[in-house]
Amino acid sequence: MRTLFHMRTDPACRFIRLVLAEKGLPAQQVEKAIWNDEDGALIAANPSGEIPVLVDEPPTGGQISIAPAIPIAEYLEDAYSTTVLMPSTSAARAEARRLCAWMLGKFEREVSQNIVAEKIDKRMMRRGQPDYELLKVGIEALDWHLDYFSWLFDQRTWIAGETMTLADFSAAAYLSSLDYVDAVPWEKYASVKDWYAKIKSRPSFRPILNDRVDGLPPPAHYNDLDF
Repeated sequence: MRTLFHMRTDPACRFIRLVLAEKGLPAQQVEKAIWNDEDGALIAANPSGEIPVLVDEPPTGGQISIAPAIPIAEYLEDAYSTTVLMPSTSAARAEARRLCAWMLGKFEREVSQNIVAEKIDKRMMRRGQPDYELLKVGIEALDWHLDYFSWLFDQRTWIAGETMTLADFSAAAYLSSLDYVDAVPWEKYASVKDWYAKIKSRPSFRPILNDRVDGLPPPAHYNDLDF
């Protein structure tokens, strides 16, 4: 049985949920906060104790545990090619990989850890109010990243080129978590908003839009496809 250990608002986990859905691959989704692994299932699947973790029975047989998000996405692309989410040329694939790494690395450090972690994770862990200095740092960094994405969309249809790739789903996953806490100034970045609306309208995105955190509802536009 294919199993994904994840947290519903974690952007890297959302990335993998989107890839699984796009490829039509069902998975048992086990919510597992990294700070609450009392049964040891997460550590057993991934000794680093980090999420997401995918446990799969690949077409070649046996069972494999894969982590973190980029190796999971690459594995799914290699093992299940009925829906292709990477471009056909080596140069285009390199660009898609670069932007996946950008989102899971630079964007995660500079934006998500300062906004999503403060506004959502800290609440779930019951560790008090957000640190407003960190929020300020994250918001300033987000503007810089959105400027860069706008520049990319001035030159291309999708974030990594002329075809939709894993990079689009990684970027959309991260922006969706920020949108849950109403942190994205969509009105300032029309091209980014138009691109996100296309991704947001895909059937794979519906479970993401239905995610909720107890005591922390999203803004009204969060699951509005015509936002």
